[in-house]
Amino acid sequence: MSVVENIIFFMFAIIAIGGSLGTVYAKKVAHSMMSLIFAFMAVAGVFILQEAEFLAAIQILVYLASVMLVVLFGVMLTRTQIMEDFE
Repeated sequence: MSVVENIIFFMFAIIAIGGSLGTVYAKKVAHSMMSLIFAFMAVAGVFILQEAEFLAAIQILVYLASVMLVVLFGVMLTRTQIMEDFE
């Protein structure tokens, strides 16, 4: 691997770890969902770096399309407040 590939890999790794921690520690459901999207996209980026484009496409299609759609319905059906009230 070249130096540029190593730097890009570490950037994706930091984004994936940050997104995962943000998913766990976010106080609002919408923020947690956004962090999860960042984590999934970073993992897809790592797959692309490893020349596994099919796995990256499956990662995006399966997780970002179907799992995030289920999470979105869960957010919409909960009675928790997602955004702050503007007073």
